[in-house]
This record gives sequence, C-alpha cells and structure tokens, in this order.
Amino acid sequence: MLWIIRFSGFFSAAMLMIVLSPSLQSFPPAEAIRSSHHHHHHLDYSYLRLPPPVLLSDSGSMVGAGGRLNFRKASAFRNSNACASPSPKTQIGGACDPNLVHVAITLDVEYLRGSIAAVHSVLLHSLCPESVFFHFLVSETNLEALVQSTFPQLKFRVYYFDPRMVRSLISTSVRQALEQPLNYARNYLADLLETCVERVIYLDSDLVVVDDISRLWTTSLGSKTIGAPEYCHANFTNYFTPAFWSDKRLAGTFDGRKPCYFNTGVMVIDLIKWRRGRYTKRIEKWMEIQKNRRIYELGSLPPFLLVFAGHVAPIEHRWNQHGLGGDNVKGSCRDLHSGPVSLLHWSGSGKPWLRLDSKRPCPLDALWSPYDLYGHTQ
Repeated sequence: MLWIIRFSGFFSAAMLMIVLSPSLQSFPPAEAIRSSHHHHHHLDYSYLRLPPPVLLSDSGSMVGAGGRLNFRKASAFRNSNACASPSPKTQIGGACDPNLVHVAITLDVEYLRGSIAAVHSVLLHSLCPESVFFHFLVSETNLEALVQSTFPQLKFRVYYFDPRMVRSLISTSVRQALEQPLNYARNYLADLLETCVERVIYLDSDLVVVDDISRLWTTSLGSKTIGAPEYCHANFTNYFTPAFWSDKRLAGTFDGRKPCYFNTGVMVIDLIKWRRGRYTKRIEKWMEIQKNRRIYELGSLPPFLLVFAGHVAPIEHRWNQHGLGGDNVKGSCRDLHSGPVSLLHWSGSGKPWLRLDSKRPCPLDALWSPYDLYGHTQ
C-alpha cells in the first residue's frame, strides 16, 4: 500500500481526480506493486557516432551546474494474477513477447523530469506493469543508466535517434521547443523499433496517464494506420498558411477527406501498416515542401495532419485531455474539458514542473505532482 502513502500528501488532487471520472479510481491492486526481478538486454551503441555523454554520478543521477539532479527510485511493482504469463518462446527481457504493451517516449535532458513522471504514471495505474515495454528515443547517451536506477524492474530498450536525420528538414516554428530534432523521432518509430513490434503507443513527455494503459492499447484501429482523439470542431484551416490554401495543388491533398485536427502527443500506431505504406517518406516529403513554400507554422504536427487527417481511427477524448500547458506563447492556465479523463496532457508552453518550481503553479498542476520522482541534492 505504498502508493497510498505516496499520494496522501496530494489528497485534494486525488479527490479531484476521483470526482472527474470513475475511471480515475483504477489504481493498481496491492498485488500489482510487489517486487519482482527480470533481466533485459541493452542496445549496442558501438557502431554509432554519438554526441558527448550526459554526465552521471555513480548512483545514476544527472550532474548539472546547479548540483546533483537526482530521481528517487520508484516503488517496486508486480503484475496482477490476472495478467498473461510471458510467452515461453520469447527471449527473457526481449521486446517480441506478444503479450507486451509497447510504449514509445523520448528522453532528453530538458524534458527528462516529465518523461520519468509519465513512465511512473503508466506503471502506477497498470494492472500488468511488468507487461509494459518502454522504447526510449534519445539523442544523448548515458540516460539509460538513469532510467535503470529509477526503475530497476522496468522492461525497456534505448534507441539512439541521430538529430542529423531531420535537422536539414526542420523549419523554424512558432515556438523554439517545437524545432528540436527529437520531436521528429516519432516519424521514425517503424524504422527504429524491432520488426517484431507490430503496434506501439506513442506518448509525449509532458503528460500523465491516470488509467490502465492496456485500455488504450486494445483500441481497434480498423483499417487505419494510426489512432488518436480527433477534434473536428477545431478550425482546421488555421494549421496551414494562406500560401497553402491558395495553391489548389497543395490544398487538394484533402480532397475526398474529412480532415480533423488531432494531437500527435498520444497516438496508437500500427507499425505493420506504417511500414507497408512508407509513411515516413510521405511525412518527409511534406517537410521538404515546407522548407521551400512555408505552408505551416507549427513544428512536427502539420506533416502528420497532411498525411493522416481524415484517415485516423478515432479514440475517445478521455485519452488526451490536452492543452493544459496553455498556448504556445503565454502558457496560461487552462481548465479541463468536460467528460471523463484517462490522460492529462500539458501541451503548450507551460510545463507543470517549471511552474511548480517557480512557485506559480496552475491549479491542475497538482494532478501532475504525485508522479514526480525528481529531487535536487547538493
């Protein structure tokens, strides 16, 4: 019952979560957090030309100019008795077990605190946390040791994403953070992950999951390649420039489609269909056009809209309560959308860890705090 003690300091936030939706009462049972052990294999980086490593202490904490930046070790976790047993044919610690739920998320120094909290939230609310396999996308080395020290039991693999793959394709954006190469790693999941991984959930680093991730994992995509919550009331024309809409050849890409806005921070992706349809190349093509024509203002989102809008399997809105970080300029406080909540997403410029540290949090930032494992020691 360690999670009860951990959450007791945030009773008001927890009560708000329970009021929001019955689904938020789905904390894991006691048997899901007992300790267990496993082994996993690490990716060999020897053949890659890597950037200078992030400096870590012996304990796996990150050392910065302001002192040692330390993440506390997460509580132990264990699968419920109702969970499927590992496939006997699967290599221990491997990603090819058909009973696994696959989650991809980026790790970088600036957003590391958010990524760790996101992983923690998935584990706390999962009935089968040992059956979740994390695929971490990095552009810096040594972050693997930090993850291992924070989550000693975690099934995961780290993939190096070379920023040079997309740097020449990236255009300036309305917010500098949207121009970071790692934002574009989601475009290359089908190439980076093992071919035995046929489906993956992609999650941004500025969110927490407050429901069992397996419910999102089992969503039917039908004949579609990706699934995401759609927002058809949004003014779709605003995501592209007048130069785009005035060019009949470019604007014609949406002919015969009913395009709706969707947020790429939470997606379920069928990697088999993605590879078959060569969707990475399709996205890169639009990025190349953008370099010459300036057809949109927002970073990695518009190419996804151009390729997939109108061809998205709709997922319940509960799985992406986005916009909690405010807009891309001011990052002002936002309220929740109406309806049940399974995932809280601080998209926008205001991040909960920065607002909490500055002693100027928004009310809903209290819902992020219980998952924060960050500590600062000198």
